Order: sequence, then structure tokens, then C-alpha cells
Amino acid sequence: MADTHQQTILCITSYEKGQEFMRQCKRNGWRVLLLTVEKLNSAAWPRESLDDVYFMPDLTNRLQVINAVSFLARSQRFDRIVALDEFDIEMVATLREHLRIPGMGETTSRYFRDKLAMRMQAREHGIAVPDFVPVINHQQITEYLERVPPPWVLKPRSSASALGIKKLYSADEVWRALEELGDEQSFRVLEHFVPGDIYHVDSIVSERDVVFAAVSKYGQPPMTVMHHGGIFTTRMLPRESADVQALESLNRELARALGFVRGVTHAEFIKGRENGRFYFLETAARVGGANIAEMVEAGSGVNLWAEWAGIETSTPDHPYILPPVKNEYSGIIISLARQEWTDTSAYTDPEIVWRMNKRHHAGLIVASPDPERVRALLESYTERFYEDFYASAPPPERPTD
Repeated sequence: MADTHQQTILCITSYEKGQEFMRQCKRNGWRVLLLTVEKLNSAAWPRESLDDVYFMPDLTNRLQVINAVSFLARSQRFDRIVALDEFDIEMVATLREHLRIPGMGETTSRYFRDKLAMRMQAREHGIAVPDFVPVINHQQITEYLERVPPPWVLKPRSSASALGIKKLYSADEVWRALEELGDEQSFRVLEHFVPGDIYHVDSIVSERDVVFAAVSKYGQPPMTVMHHGGIFTTRMLPRESADVQALESLNRELARALGFVRGVTHAEFIKGRENGRFYFLETAARVGGANIAEMVEAGSGVNLWAEWAGIETSTPDHPYILPPVKNEYSGIIISLARQEWTDTSAYTDPEIVWRMNKRHHAGLIVASPDPERVRALLESYTERFYEDFYASAPPPERPTD
């Protein structure tokens, strides 16, 4: 009897994102199912591309999610399960292990969620990282504080972006912070603060091979913007530059060291101001936030969400093929705005290819064949945004997108 099974992918996310991923899976002929949280029932999901949508109160209770997805599996045959948001990566890895579905398992997923695990693995493979210590053994921490000069940063091991990071300047500050954490101490890592410029590499990996990488540089470090205010910018760098060549090589080493097989990654590196050396900061097995995907597409023509879907739905008979890459450059600027809805119509440069439409935000993406033109526009817009839109707010307790 012929097998009439249609390939099926279950997408899981606690946040509203990944619409283009789901659309591309459907275009590739797969059945597409979505599991998300009840508060996103009315979100703008691409329902025309979804065969069914399931809701749970939240996706954090391991046993409840295993039981719910296992119940669905009685009548649905899942060929792939994918986490569209970073906070769901570990849960989806658990589901793959439990249901024996191909993809990144629990051990490898740790390298893309746990800042301690990824640092230890990178260092073991000869990749430079800022000097760090696990917040576990107090004698080890004491020796670290005596050996490594301040300042230090205390980071949650499994949080996204700059959430929950504290910069500390003395041993007394460190011990007070750890005392306040109590039993939560072991969920942190303490790291030497290296001043310098922050870069990010957004990659597509197919069968362990980095087939695409866009190298970009933040204006202000994201931690500075989140904790002290300011305007967020980032831009793609000249592909022939020494920094890009070095980071592409380092990013390939990192993907191999962490055992990444297929999908997309967003990795961040810092170039030390004192020695010009690149250090690995963190990575994630997801598309970068802050509309970085839209920026990358504007400069390269490559939609990271769609290509990730192409990789997940590829088969030995239909292997993944990267589409032609456009040789242009792009940059993005985003600011919190004092206006509820911002009007950017006064920004009329022909290089503008995208405008943000989000409450209390202003944002633009520019694209040009000339990377210097992108840089100049972002610098000019930053000054104007402070006058036209800028507002500040305390850092959020949880991610907002």
C-alpha cells in the first residue's frame, strides 16, 4: 500500500514571529502546524499557510508540553519540529529527543542557549572568549576576582539579548549581587568586561557548511542601548574588509565547534579596543531580532526566515540551494519614540527601503551599493532621530518581540 503521508512540520513559538518561515514551508509543499500561547490567539499569523493552530497557556512547563505534543502525535505524524523563538529552543530539543524526530537535541541546544556552555565549548576549541568563571564554586569565584581586573558583567546563562545583565566594578559588588540572587546564582556566568565594538554574523548553515554569512557592526553596543538609552543602529560591512574576512572565518570555526548541522545562527563578537582581537560573546540558533532579518534581506536579497524554511524542508532528493546573493549593503536604525505613531515622511532619501510601523517606535532601513553611503545615512539619521522621535524607558524584564 502506498504511503500517502504528507511531510509535516510543527512550528513552536512563544512570541509573534516567523511568519515568512511558515509561508515558505507551505510553498515547499509541507503541512504546517503552529503551537503557540493563548495570548497570541489574535496575532497576525499567516493562517492561509497553516493547516492548524494549537494554543497552550504557556510553553514553559516541560511535562505539560511533552504531553500536549505527544497527544497531537497520536493523530499527526511530525517530520520536523522547529522553535521559531530562542526561548523555545530547549523545549523543542526536548520534544525531538522524546519523539525521536531529527534535528538539534538537548546537548547541542545548550550551546545555543546557555552562555556558560557555549563559552566553555568555544574555549575548548581554541576560540577566544572574554575571561569568565561559572557562578557555582565560591572559592573559584574568589580566585577569579583576584586574577581578573574589573569591571565584570554578570549575565543570565539562558536569557536573550542584553536582558538581566549587570556591570560590576568591585568584588564587594559581585558578592552583594550573588547574595541577592540566592539559589539563582548558578544560573549566571561572570565575565570580564572587554571594551570594544560589537559585531554580529547572521548565517545560514546547511549540512554543517556555512553557505551564507552577513557581517554587520552595531553602532552602540546593544547592552548600552538597553540599559542606558540611545538609538539602535547596525549596518553590513564591506565584504572585502579585513574585519569581515576574520569574522567569517571565526564564525565557521564556531559553527563547527558547537556542532551546528543546519538552520540559521546569529552570533555576536567583540573587537577589543586595547588589542584589536576578536572575542566570541554569544550565539543563538535563530534569526536575529530587532528587524535584522529585514536589514540583511535589503542588502543581500536573502530572506533568512525563508531560507531557514528551505533548509528544514530539504530532502536528499531536493537538497537546499542558496539563491543568488545581491552584492549591496544595508543598515537599520530604530528608536523608542515619544509619539504613539511616528511619521517618517520627512525622511526622503531614495535609499530608504523599509519603514517601521510599531507603536512608540521609529525605524528605517536603507540600502545602497556603497557601504559608505549606508554609514553616512545612519549617522545623519541618528542625529535627526534624537530631535524628532527619541524617548527612553527602563529595560524590560522580559523580551518584547
